[in-house]
This record gives sequence, structure tokens and C-alpha cells, in this order.
Amino acid sequence: MALFENNLVLRTAEDVKRLAEHLSRCPEVKRFDEGENVEAGDLADSFAEIERSLRTFLDEQLPKLAVGDSTPPETFSLLLDIGEEFRRLLYHMLEHQKFYKYLVSEDTHVVE
Repeated sequence: MALFENNLVLRTAEDVKRLAEHLSRCPEVKRFDEGENVEAGDLADSFAEIERSLRTFLDEQLPKLAVGDSTPPETFSLLLDIGEEFRRLLYHMLEHQKFYKYLVSEDTHVVE
């Protein structure tokens, strides 16, 4: 059974585990390991979630928005849904793992 049904690359827990094993061989990733927290696993989980969010946005939400036949309240609701996907993207890109923290300054709080 697919954990990430709409994903095309990282569909199952085994796919994510295989990616984590691959990433764990990279010293630049391993340097962020702290105790029980293994950066390779966090990165792999983040990539699976990012793929899911991007597919939701690109395959479902953007096409609905681009058709342009929704009412203003429907458009607003869809924009809020898109914002939630973007919030998830930001969390997985900048908060869930440490490798990509350099993308924002240290005093910027992306997700609260």
C-alpha cells in the first residue's frame, strides 16, 4: 500500500527508507545528526512530504484555480488551501530538518 498515494517517486515507507540510507552515506548530511535525531531520515521524510504537497498543488489546486470558473468565495477557499500546502512546504524545507536551514537567516521564524 502506498503511504503517499499521489507521489510518483517516494510512494512507500520502503522508498523513504531507501532514500534515507542513501543520504546517510553523505558526510555533509551526517554532520547534522544529534543523538536519536538522524538527519538523513528527516531529509527523506521531508522530501516525501514535499513531493506530496507539490503534487497536490500542481495536479489539483493550480488547475482548479487556472480554470477560472469558481465564485469569489470558492476562489478564496482554494487560495487558503494552497496556503496550507505552502505552509507544509516551508515546514519541511526549513524546519523539519537541519540541512537546509541556511536558506533563511537565523532570526527568521518561518513556521510558528
